[in-house]
Amino acid sequence: MKLGIDLGGTKIEIIALDEKGSELMRRRIPTPQNDYPATLLAIAKLVHETESGLGQRGSVGIGTPGTISRASGRLKNSNSAQLNGQPILQDLESILRRPVAISNDANCFALSEATDGAAAGCGIVFGVILGTGVGAGIVANGKVLNGPNGITGEWGHNPLPWPVAQELPGPECFCGRRGCIETFLSGPGIMRLHEHDTGACLTPEEIVAHSANGDGSCERSMQNYENRLARSLAHVINILDPDIIVLGGGMSNIERLYINVPELWSRWVFSDRVDTRLAKHQFGDSSGVRGAAWLQPS
Repeated sequence: MKLGIDLGGTKIEIIALDEKGSELMRRRIPTPQNDYPATLLAIAKLVHETESGLGQRGSVGIGTPGTISRASGRLKNSNSAQLNGQPILQDLESILRRPVAISNDANCFALSEATDGAAAGCGIVFGVILGTGVGAGIVANGKVLNGPNGITGEWGHNPLPWPVAQELPGPECFCGRRGCIETFLSGPGIMRLHEHDTGACLTPEEIVAHSANGDGSCERSMQNYENRLARSLAHVINILDPDIIVLGGGMSNIERLYINVPELWSRWVFSDRVDTRLAKHQFGDSSGVRGAAWLQPS
């Protein structure tokens, strides 16, 4: 049995999968706020109650925003501030009395889709999160790539490629730089850029809906978004040449992306033909917790 835990800022979710990936049990609880010891105990309680209910012991994988620092062994870059600087891997292994695997949520998404989702059977998978933020994970031959700095796939904090004059120097990013891909392709990014161009404050869902109903300004915002996504993914194809790119996060539910973006990206890909596929997630919001279950302790 494989246990996956999605440790988020507002909820902790656990899933139990059998060896074939069939779901045995799932449960979620609120995340203790600003209380690291209570968070550890909540995770341990979920694991013990799940194992007791199913009558078997499982491996444990944890997905969380942030990553383990190679320098300190502690969590860094998490939007749950109470976790940053904490030796969460060592603490959980001590409490649960077994090896634990931990990786960031984008890696878990990519691993889930590569294992038995939209990218099953593909050799190199680039799994993209287009949501409140923008991130990605890379899976090669069924294994998550982490890298010596633990930041493999941090695609959202690179500059938007092939920018035009109107896109420079680009919006400010929380990372301290300007013009990051995240500032253009996240949900808040398209809202901010649409408001800048039109003066109208609309949600991404409203922009998509108004565009479909013939609103010219919303259609221009959608075309700009697709152009920027195509450039950003072409940059990835030139470097990684993945078999498939799978989209997740709220923006991935825009169906027109899967037709329009591959029609655009070939002008920037350094090849006479682009065979990389663009696919929508299979498991949606469940990909993170399922991917955590598929993680293997090092």
